[in-house]
Amino acid sequence: MYTSLIRTLVLGILVLGTPSIGFAQAQASESEAIRAELDRLRQEFDSLRQQYDDRFSMLEARLVALEGETSSTGGPQPPETSGSPSEPAAAVPPGAAGAGGPQGSLPLYGNVNALSKIFNPDIAVIGNFLGAAGKTPVESSPVLNMAETETSLQAIVDPYARADFFFALGPEGIELEEGYITFPTLPGGLLMKAGKLRSAFGRVNTMHTHLLPWTDRPLVTQNLLGGEEGISDSGVSVARLLPNPWVFLEATGEVFRGESEVFRASRRRDLTYVGRLRGYQDITESSNLDIGTSIAYGHNDAGPSATTRIIGIDGTFRYRPLRRAIYRRLLARSELVWSRRSEASGLNAFGAYVAADYQFARRWFTGLRYDYSERATLPDAKDTGTSWMLTFWPSEYSQIRGQYRRTTYAEGETANEVLFQFLFSIGAHGAHAF
Repeated sequence: MYTSLIRTLVLGILVLGTPSIGFAQAQASESEAIRAELDRLRQEFDSLRQQYDDRFSMLEARLVALEGETSSTGGPQPPETSGSPSEPAAAVPPGAAGAGGPQGSLPLYGNVNALSKIFNPDIAVIGNFLGAAGKTPVESSPVLNMAETETSLQAIVDPYARADFFFALGPEGIELEEGYITFPTLPGGLLMKAGKLRSAFGRVNTMHTHLLPWTDRPLVTQNLLGGEEGISDSGVSVARLLPNPWVFLEATGEVFRGESEVFRASRRRDLTYVGRLRGYQDITESSNLDIGTSIAYGHNDAGPSATTRIIGIDGTFRYRPLRRAIYRRLLARSELVWSRRSEASGLNAFGAYVAADYQFARRWFTGLRYDYSERATLPDAKDTGTSWMLTFWPSEYSQIRGQYRRTTYAEGETANEVLFQFLFSIGAHGAHAF
């Protein structure tokens, strides 16, 4: 009897223990699979880490080489790019990233998408719609006028050059406002432009219409610098930074054929020459000062030997507090211009303007401008004017501006006008000079 009981207990223990043993074996097998998966992932991670370490080492070596080039060329060089660690990027000529300061900075295009810009340049269209109300006895503007439509085509040609074209479409037709090629990789840190250019004389002369903070140009520009077109001609411009430990300093020299509104050549050798020296310095973290001096010399239309010499001084003060940069800013500028014509004694004229623009809210700007200018061929005739502006930016692509302008002409007539302007743009328009 006891023997049968013992046998029954042993058999029950074996029957109950069999699933436990099987479950333990299954757990052991699953643990081995997880451990194998962890080992595989660890190997893959180690392999990726090694690849990144090799990549970082290669980039550090390139950075050291580029810093060596920077010390030898005297200008900053951007790091080269490549598609993969095993395929290094093609060598970039020194200075291909930019030379000659902010006006000559060029991005480095080295991938397939950027190379397509050669055949598909950045295209932008900017419309300038003007309206006028009031009475003016001297110069009457249309009540409503699509004054100008500017179309721009801009692209990097190759690491050595960039091309920019600006066409102005107006009631009179189509005109090439500017069209030039820029070479930023010349020896000695030089930046050269060749084509049709707006001369670097002063500040307002370099600005396209849509960049002006006013609906019109100052009287000094109208009377002494050729009006809307200004000193704009076919020629060559060369600029270079002048390294020094104190301020940003840039020198520009230009030669034109002599066919602008101010200068008229009667012979092939009667060229127009323009020189400019510009200095820039931060005053505080929120303000800076920009001062420049310019000179232009060439022949005019009074005779084969008649010449015109123009000297200008310009200054710009900018204030933009960092903590409220999108709500507050102040920009004050002024230009003084002296003109001297040689065909007769006493043809010395002077003109100037003083202007200030202030942002008082997120998208609202206001400004004042005072104009004074004598006339180039009638120095005794003096025109003066005062303007007040209010500008609203619905977005970064459009502006709505109103301007009250009171002008007193030398003839004794006074004009009181209310002008308004709509500026709107589409497309990728490249940045203009600072």
